[in-house]
Amino acid sequence: MPAPNEAEPVVQLRGISIRFPGVLALDNVDFLLRSGEVHALMGENGAGKSTLIKALTGVCSIDSGSIMVAGVDRVFSSPGDAQAAGISTVYQEVNLCPNLSVGENVMLGHEPRGSRGISWKSVHTEAARHLKNLGLHLDTQSLLSTHSIAVQQLVAISRAMVRDARVLILDEPTSSLDREEVDRLFAVIRDLRDKDVAVLFVSHFLEQVYEIADRITVLRNGQLVGEYRVEDLPRGQLVTKMIGREITELEAISANADRSIDRTGAPVLRATGIARRGVLAEADLDVYPGEVVGIAGLLGSGRTELVRLIYGADRADQGKLEINGHPVKVSSPRSAVERRIAFSSEDRRAEGIIAHLSVAENILLGLQARRGWLRRIRRAEQDEVVREFMASLDVRPADPAMLARNLSGGNQQKVVLARWLATAPQLLILDEPTRGIDVGAKADIQRKVAELASQGLAVIFISSELEEVLRLAQRIVVMRDRRQIGLLDSRVTDLEGLVNFMATANQGSVA
Repeated sequence: MPAPNEAEPVVQLRGISIRFPGVLALDNVDFLLRSGEVHALMGENGAGKSTLIKALTGVCSIDSGSIMVAGVDRVFSSPGDAQAAGISTVYQEVNLCPNLSVGENVMLGHEPRGSRGISWKSVHTEAARHLKNLGLHLDTQSLLSTHSIAVQQLVAISRAMVRDARVLILDEPTSSLDREEVDRLFAVIRDLRDKDVAVLFVSHFLEQVYEIADRITVLRNGQLVGEYRVEDLPRGQLVTKMIGREITELEAISANADRSIDRTGAPVLRATGIARRGVLAEADLDVYPGEVVGIAGLLGSGRTELVRLIYGADRADQGKLEINGHPVKVSSPRSAVERRIAFSSEDRRAEGIIAHLSVAENILLGLQARRGWLRRIRRAEQDEVVREFMASLDVRPADPAMLARNLSGGNQQKVVLARWLATAPQLLILDEPTRGIDVGAKADIQRKVAELASQGLAVIFISSELEEVLRLAQRIVVMRDRRQIGLLDSRVTDLEGLVNFMATANQGSVA
C-alpha cells in the first residue's frame, strides 16, 4: 500500500459543531482529506459519521466552524453547492433511475446537446468513455435495473466523475456485495486514488478498511478521537478507540456468566449454516435452556442480520433451524411468535414502541397477537398482566394509561421487554436492549435478563457494550464483516481477549 499523500488537504473542516434538538451531534470536530488518498471514517453508531458527511455535502448546515475546499472557504446550503465544489457522494442505497439506461444514468444532468436538444448518440458515446475510464465495459443502452447492485454502484461512481469530482464519498458501498464484487469496486477506488481523487470511505468492515484505506479518522460521541495512518493503528487499538476505553483500564466482568449450563439435552434453538447471500455468510448458533448466548462484534458485523434470519424477519437462503430438537421453518415473525420466540429490535422507535398507544396497550400487543385477534383478552387479565410486568421491570411512572411516547428511552425499552415477556417465550432475542438509556435502567434490564435466564429462559443478547456481553453471557458468538469468526467461553475470556479476538481472529477460530 502506498504511503498516504502528505500534500495540502483538498478538504479541511475546522471546529465543526452541529446541534440537533437535545443532541450535540458534532462537537468542535476537525477533519482533513487529501488528494490521492483513501481515508476511512470510523466510529460506532451515533459517533457523528453521518452528520459529518451531511455537513460536507450540504445536507445540513453547520452551527460553528468552517469548511475549506481546495484552499477556498465554502458555505454549503444544499447538495448542489457541494457538487459544484467537486464533492460527490455515492450512498449505500444507490440513488439512480433503474428505469433508465446505463448511459442515461451516467450522463443524467450533463447530457450533450445539439441544435435539436439532447444528442442521444453522444450521451451513450460519452457514457461509454467515462465508464471505460474506470475500467468498465458495459452496454450503455441496457436498462440499469438489469444489472447487479455492484454494477449500479460503479455506474453511480462513473456518474459522479462526470462532474469532475475531486472528492468522492462512499457511504457503506460494500454492505450488499460479495467478495468478487468488492474486489471489482476496490480496483476502481484504487484507480481513482491514483488519479488524485480524494476518497472518503465509510464502512463497518474492518478487514476492508485495512485493505483499501491509507488513513483513518475515528469519531466517538460526536468528537474527534484522532487521525491515524493505517500502518500506525493496529486493529485492536482501532476497536478500543471506537468503543471509548482503553483495554488495559477495564476488568473482566463475570456474574451471570459464571453459571453452569446443562447442555446434555436438546437446545431450545439450533441454527446450522444459516445464511443469506450478500447479507450474512454461513453461521451456526445454539442456545440451551437457561443460557445467555451473547453476540459480539462492531456495528455492521452481522449481529442483527443473524438474529433477523433466525426470527424470520428476513428470509434465509440456506441453513436449518431446530426448536427443542425438531426441525422447523421460521418463515416470518408470526411463525416465530407461534414457536414462542420473542425478538426485541435494536430500533425501538421504529420496530418496538407504538408511540401513540398507551403503556398498557403496548405491553398487551404481543400477547394478543399470539392468541389471535378474535380471542380478546379479558379486562381482568389485561390489568393483571400489565400490573405484573410494570412492577417487575419498575416501569416509571407507573401509569398504564400514559402514552408510550411520553416515557424516557429506558422505560420505553422496559415496556418493549414487558410486551415479549407477557407472551411467555422460550427464547428471547434482545438486540441492543440498553442502547441510549441511563445507567439505572441499564442495570434494571441486565438484572432482569440474568433473573430470567436463571429461571430457565434461553436468551440471545446483542450489545455494543462488551462489558454487558461478558457480564451476562455464558458463551459469546463473535462476528466480523458479516460472518461468524468464532465462539468464546466467557468464563475464560476477559475484555482484552474479546476485543483482540474481534479485531484479529481468523474465521472459524474457537477459544
